[in-house]
Amino acid sequence: MGALVHLLEGRRLVVLTGAGCSTESGIPDYRGPGTRARARNPIQHMEFLTRPEVRARYWARSLLGWPRFSLARPNAAHHALAAMERDGHVLGLITQNVDRLHHAAGSARVIELHGALAEVRCLACGEREPRAALQERLLALNPGFLEQQVELRPDGDAELPVEAVRTFRVADCTRCEGALKPDVVFFGGNVPRPTVDAAFAMLEEGDALLVVGSSLAVFSGYRFVLRAAERHMPIGLINLGESRGDAVADVRVEARVGDVLPRLAAALARS
Repeated sequence: MGALVHLLEGRRLVVLTGAGCSTESGIPDYRGPGTRARARNPIQHMEFLTRPEVRARYWARSLLGWPRFSLARPNAAHHALAAMERDGHVLGLITQNVDRLHHAAGSARVIELHGALAEVRCLACGEREPRAALQERLLALNPGFLEQQVELRPDGDAELPVEAVRTFRVADCTRCEGALKPDVVFFGGNVPRPTVDAAFAMLEEGDALLVVGSSLAVFSGYRFVLRAAERHMPIGLINLGESRGDAVADVRVEARVGDVLPRLAAALARS
């Protein structure tokens, strides 16, 4: 812990967060120690766009997973990052998460690489709708569907038998009756170029990069670690389990982010 404080004190930090930042809020991750052994394939971008049955399966599982996902609240890690931003130690956050918990904790400058589940958009006309409003429409079309007992999966998804999807009714766009998609980047999709450019610009402002709760298995986040290494920026990493950034990190802390970040925030506030 002392080595991490020494590495980061007096520097303007850019923070890259992954799913491990939200597991302590009850949101499962894809590759953490508790899920790696039973990992399942997430929804793929092209399959969602081209196959109505895949969209039906997604929305059926999302209908079940959304209530618990939407009730998640920021944990100590989120609050510590917001405090470090208020204190002037953190310039901003680049997050791979889609849960908006950084916003809820009070972080002001957040770039969402993969979008947010709180919004839905029409693939045909681009009309947007709050996810909470869509939940009510899905419930009206599928009365009693929510009564099933299911296992929560990452990003508001839920485990659901195939047979339960056969009679599921999918809600369409209220404006043009087009197909709806959560406003997130699915696996196999591309992060919008303006978002990538904004994240790189934020990184250029910083003096150091702190990676929080990410295995960096997905290139959309790993690219920023590579850029930081190219710029010879100090890199700190807090994660449970292996990370693709381990080889380039100057200091690596193997611990729960909810334990480390409040202590880091307090130490930097004293420095």
